[in-house]
Amino acid sequence: MAAPEYIHETELKVRDYECDMQGIVNNANYQHYMEHARHEFLLSTGIGFTDLRARGIECVVRRVEIEYRVSLRSKDVAVCRLYLRREGPKFVFYQDIYRKADGKLCARGRIESVATVDGRATRGDELTEFFGKYLS
Repeated sequence: MAAPEYIHETELKVRDYECDMQGIVNNANYQHYMEHARHEFLLSTGIGFTDLRARGIECVVRRVEIEYRVSLRSKDVAVCRLYLRREGPKFVFYQDIYRKADGKLCARGRIESVATVDGRATRGDELTEFFGKYLS
């Protein structure tokens, strides 16, 4: 099955302090990049995490898987692209980070998110208002 079209992308510039002694981006920062891209995606749907929280809805990361391919380095510009699927109560974000200069795939992520309303786990139906048209 071919990958669906990406529904959102966020551009990021690698900063010196994100690199380790080898001069490459520390692996934990890829998770930060992906989280930032999910936040930007949510804002692009017309709502932010603080807005959801005001409604009693919390989006909680349940699981993160990241496969590292090609290292990013200081001053590289990266593009994090994502698409979204629903698997039962989970919203699964598939996120790929590319180096902008040459288009090389640097990291591939799969992030499972679930929703709670007023502290109770839900089937996630309250998020379809925002995510429905983006689901593949």
